[in-house]
Amino acid sequence: MASAALPEISKPKIVDGPGGYVLEDVPHLTDYIPDLPTYPNPLQDNPAYSVVKQYFVHVDDSVPQKVVVHKDDPKGIHFRRAGARQKVYFQSDDVHACIVTCGGLCPGLNTVVREIVCGLHHMYGVKKVLGIDGGYKGFYAKNTELDPEGGYKGFYAKNTVYLNPKVVNDIHKRGGTILGTSRGGHDTSKIVDSIQDRGINQVYIIGGDGTQRGAALIFEEIRRRGLKVSVAGIPKTIDNDIPVIDKSFGFDTAVEEAQRAINAAHVESESFENCIGLVKLMGRYSGFIAMYATLASRDVDCCLIPESPFYLEGPGGLFEYIEKRLKEDGHMVIVIAEGAGQELLSQSIQSTTDASGNKLLQDVGLWISQSIKDHFSKQKMPINLKYIDPTYMIRAVPSNASDNVYCTLLAQSAVHGAMAGYTGFTSGLVNGRHTYIPFNRIIEKQNKVVITDRMWARLLSSTNQPSFLRPSTNLLSKENGSQKRLDKKVTH
Repeated sequence: MASAALPEISKPKIVDGPGGYVLEDVPHLTDYIPDLPTYPNPLQDNPAYSVVKQYFVHVDDSVPQKVVVHKDDPKGIHFRRAGARQKVYFQSDDVHACIVTCGGLCPGLNTVVREIVCGLHHMYGVKKVLGIDGGYKGFYAKNTELDPEGGYKGFYAKNTVYLNPKVVNDIHKRGGTILGTSRGGHDTSKIVDSIQDRGINQVYIIGGDGTQRGAALIFEEIRRRGLKVSVAGIPKTIDNDIPVIDKSFGFDTAVEEAQRAINAAHVESESFENCIGLVKLMGRYSGFIAMYATLASRDVDCCLIPESPFYLEGPGGLFEYIEKRLKEDGHMVIVIAEGAGQELLSQSIQSTTDASGNKLLQDVGLWISQSIKDHFSKQKMPINLKYIDPTYMIRAVPSNASDNVYCTLLAQSAVHGAMAGYTGFTSGLVNGRHTYIPFNRIIEKQNKVVITDRMWARLLSSTNQPSFLRPSTNLLSKENGSQKRLDKKVTH
């Protein structure tokens, strides 16, 4: 982030209702620009939607955050339901939208870009859409005026791409992002200056928690300047570590693609005597990919994630379990998330961060491979170990059918929200319904595997691995908003 003074943060919009109902609402342009004119939604004249019985979302529709409640519980927190509104706050010819992708690659990025462009064009008749090349820094880097061939007259920079349905027609079949991406490069003042100078009035920002923090700052600065600009986020994180939402796009594809690596490790381990197939998967702070890939595979004997500490030596440790599996079966498969076991590694690099502010992790896969080899070498027990790191292969694939559908709905929801005048929001799935979530809820914490939850217990029963907790361990879990300490006696 730039060192310039940060804009003042607006207060969350909270609406209380009867029975303990709480709506955590998203900002609207009319919150700071009163008396804005409205226009009929052009969808009402769109033949594609003439057969839909009730296409427009009621203004009071909301989605509960918790789906399982007791009969005497208050109604709890709700989010505004996503979808088209009867009135819009932009005329189609006046919309000048831009799209930017930030952070690491993830399956589905191109699909989201495609569906924003096609949604704006086909549903609302918007013709002016720019792609910002190279992440946040693309807003203000290489500022040169060009006239795009076949485009529209006006400001066009070297680091922007003119987008229309023809340009993006088949990009969903390719991995990566046609717009390019980068980490860091966020300078709130320069970015908003660029938005203002170009006459952009809708900004679609695709990225993870760090990117959404940047989007929140952009929204606050736009609000401070009183600009009629909608800022919409689409959450992207292959690790599935964004809170509130059911899942992030690309996650299903990542779990599916991880099966190939796990299957290869299983084939290798079965083909050699005393062989260990070790697969490192993504998961800097959250072990969802490793956990779900393990559950889906059924070939994994041990899954290690950042949320569940483990130790190597002694009774109940990893080495003891490996030796047990090799003596019983002659082979085993281990899946480890990239953020697991970092506390066991040297501390020398852990204070270093990348351009996005993420802690640079040491390669736990290489470290644990060598540690296993060294241990069994001392034990005079010959082993084979095959190490597979499919990280960049998984990140770079196009999204599967499930994620393509999900990306389409996320993108269209964001477009409907921006046209309806909502701003400072992220489009996300909550309890199976698409919603608009305020930025502050998306960036307040990270979503992590709860190792006192049933899903982790299902994994332990599937792999039959020990929990690797010390004989007496205190676990903290959150239940109904309060912390409960569990003094757990662990046996192996």
